[in-house]
Amino acid sequence: MGFGANSRVSRYLPPASVGSMTMKRILFVCMGNICRSPVVEAVARSRFARAGLDIEVDSAGTEDYHVGEPPDRRSLASALARGYDASAHRARQVEADDFARFDKLLVMDRMNLRALTSMAPGENRDRIAMFLPWAGLEEPHDLPDPYYGHTQDFDNVVTFGERGVDGLIARLGKPIKVR
Repeated sequence: MGFGANSRVSRYLPPASVGSMTMKRILFVCMGNICRSPVVEAVARSRFARAGLDIEVDSAGTEDYHVGEPPDRRSLASALARGYDASAHRARQVEADDFARFDKLLVMDRMNLRALTSMAPGENRDRIAMFLPWAGLEEPHDLPDPYYGHTQDFDNVVTFGERGVDGLIARLGKPIKVR
């Protein structure tokens, strides 16, 4: 499947709900949109589809360092080794209309939480949350940026992406289907 604003899982799947809110669109956010958020987007797209959830997912960065670039080659390798293809992704920066377009903007760490909150119109700040805690994971609170790290750091992004997305699926009331 492709990535980006027009990419969606199959349209015949039921939308997910959290309480009385129907969750149709989630934006995953990190700093440059080349390491963490595109991998989590790829994990979410795959696992939401397997769980039968019709949720549009996308990712963006708070900064414009890498706009138009593909994900970091180490992120691509770690994701692909676990069955997630993020190769079609191109980095983009958060845009003003993202705050109204997405039901939830899930941020990878506190630094980007502060940056995103400062960018958001007041009426849409409640749509912003930390990814792992909102997904029900107590530790780690931040999903560490692997950019200056080693292969294991990139593999950890995939691991915590899977755990976090599984937490989202559980929060949305849909158990993940086992193949």
